[in-house]
Amino acid sequence: MAPTRIAKIARKTAETDITLSLAIDGAGKSTIDTGVPFFDHMLTLFAKHGLFDLDVKCIGDIAVDYHHTVEDVGIVLGEAFKQALGDKLGIRRYGFFFLPMDESLARVVVDIGGRPHLVYDAEAPTMFVRDFNIVLVKEFSRAFSNALGCNLHVKLEYGEEPHHVAEAIFKGLARALDVATQIDPRAADQLPSTKGKI
Repeated sequence: MAPTRIAKIARKTAETDITLSLAIDGAGKSTIDTGVPFFDHMLTLFAKHGLFDLDVKCIGDIAVDYHHTVEDVGIVLGEAFKQALGDKLGIRRYGFFFLPMDESLARVVVDIGGRPHLVYDAEAPTMFVRDFNIVLVKEFSRAFSNALGCNLHVKLEYGEEPHHVAEAIFKGLARALDVATQIDPRAADQLPSTKGKI
């Protein structure tokens, strides 16, 4: 049986006040309240499709912009995955997924190898869902990659409707992370690196 991999993190700055709990080996249950309805929707989808249990509460300066809230939640979520994964023994480390959402198709590839890097190519013809600029999905991805220490590649193969584009990316990230964080029973006591450290 896989170990219980959970994390609880609180982070407060002059711009955001965040509490977050994560169970990697969950059932996709979530309670999300960031003050940004579209972002809440994306995080709910993320939890459901990755089978992560996720609770997020964020009080942010959304009267100024959504940027700080989205970026800082990305930081805290990345930190939570890093904490919950612990020594990373036995994880598959790599994961990828192609996720279709109507006319949109996103490719998301992740390596939880301790080397943060983001390659992001996902520009839609229209970038706004109401008042949410989906450029913020890139900022979330960068913050998450840096905090977890993962190599993250996101590419929109094609797509037009910005809601569908963002949804394909969040669901694709969830599915890729689900694979990468799974324990490989053939190597459950091994680190997935010839370096001896990740």
